[in-house]
Amino acid sequence: MMFASIAFAQTIGSANTASADPPIRHPETTPCTVQLFSNVVFADFNAKTFQYTPTCARPWAKVILVATFSVDAGRQFDRTANLWLGNTNIYFGTTAEPSHTVSRLWTIQRDITDYSALLTTAQTGTVDLGNLVNSTYTSSLHGDAFLQFYPPGDDDRVAVAADQVLPLNPSPSTALLFTTTDQLAATFTLPTNIERAYLDVFSQSQSSDEFWYTCVPNDVAAELQSCGNTGFRESEITIDGKPAGFAPVYPWIYTGGIDPYLWRPIPGVQTLNFVPYRVDLTPFAASLNDGNPHTVAVSVFNADSYFSVSAALLLYQDHGATHVTGGLLNSTLTAAPTPTVTENLVMVQGNPQGYVTVTSNRHSVVKGYVNTSHGKVVTGVEQTVNFRNRQHFVLTSTLFEQDITQATDITATTSTVDRAGRHMSSVAQRWPLTVDYSLLTNPDGTLNQTTTINQSYQNALSRSNNGETSYWSVVSNAVNPSDTLEFDSSFNVLGNTGQANTQTYNTKDSTGYCYSRTLTAAGGVLTGVVKGQACRAH
Repeated sequence: MMFASIAFAQTIGSANTASADPPIRHPETTPCTVQLFSNVVFADFNAKTFQYTPTCARPWAKVILVATFSVDAGRQFDRTANLWLGNTNIYFGTTAEPSHTVSRLWTIQRDITDYSALLTTAQTGTVDLGNLVNSTYTSSLHGDAFLQFYPPGDDDRVAVAADQVLPLNPSPSTALLFTTTDQLAATFTLPTNIERAYLDVFSQSQSSDEFWYTCVPNDVAAELQSCGNTGFRESEITIDGKPAGFAPVYPWIYTGGIDPYLWRPIPGVQTLNFVPYRVDLTPFAASLNDGNPHTVAVSVFNADSYFSVSAALLLYQDHGATHVTGGLLNSTLTAAPTPTVTENLVMVQGNPQGYVTVTSNRHSVVKGYVNTSHGKVVTGVEQTVNFRNRQHFVLTSTLFEQDITQATDITATTSTVDRAGRHMSSVAQRWPLTVDYSLLTNPDGTLNQTTTINQSYQNALSRSNNGETSYWSVVSNAVNPSDTLEFDSSFNVLGNTGQANTQTYNTKDSTGYCYSRTLTAAGGVLTGVVKGQACRAH
């Protein structure tokens, strides 16, 4: 899995970007380092290329991408950043916004061990960080990146990485999906000995879809002064036009989102370093092994201009056979979700008030088998995603209030039966989001915009062999900002009050690893760092 992290200096009183995210864990060996690019300035919309040359000898226990970005003090939007090797996306995230007096510096880390097959050949890389610099938007961005190849130590295993990594993107740029029917699609003639297959999907909301969780049904969008297509989005995966899986969309909020002061100095969950959603396509492995071309595609249900999408197909092959047979045993996947929309709105003095709710409940079971050189392997993938977005509106002549409560609950379980027995891998995720927003017009014509957000990412993983747990891990990452923006009658910002934020990141696993950190901020500076609280014995 492509894990991601952010690393920062955490200095009390500093206005620089700060995060409680842990560094990527790595072997206690000395890494071999390959520089990708250094001292690159991003002041236009031209992608920058670099040359990657493999110089680190195998075997590798872990490969980590490290990139450092900075933005000059001044005025600038948050920007989207992509890093590619060939046409494969190995980093997707956004940037921190500066302030007039504060430049910002941050470092991202990404475990790309699963993508090791990309790293054995020389090729051109691309870093795409489009940025407008002129007399109004004055801040340039800067960046450098390198790869760390960690050899295995005495207690480390050599990484079992994908044999092939195949990008769906035809070039080192994301696909822009404006509607439900738009697709990112690629046709491959694949090897005939695939045992396992996965698709890593990034679906980033942009433009009219940036705040998709605030959207409402089209028939009430105008009166509620909101975007349309409801507050539900989901990525759909197909193989040769038939359903093959689905991927929930995480509600990332960028550092300019809703109110830029909310995210100073602590950004939202994964804002600077997105985590892709991995779809297990292993039950379809035998179908892909027939030697014929196959088309893998991604779309975004309810896309409304637009989503920026990249995806990569990861293939694990049977090294003891040139052709693996088998078949798809059953699939309950449907072509698209069928969300339920409920509108409970009334007119009060000519203004709408009440609730709008959209829910989607999906459950699927897909099962297939392959006849490998080491015996028959049967794989079943069961996934349940329950989504709910409920919004409460109060509109008057002087008040616009929108309170959002959203939850995405995901359970994905893969069961594998081979000659060694039954192996289970289960991931339970919960992505809660609440947004309480109000815009009040004061008697003197000035306005106050007050926002409070609770954003979280929770992930629990467990693996077992023949009923005995072999590994487990839990992750919880929560960010809770609040702020009030003050505007004059022409919507020019006068200032802000009450800015505060807290991030708490806790994680532990069955190896004994435990990490816990809480950051607090107020007035745009870091005010507290508490380390290890959740790891202390009680």
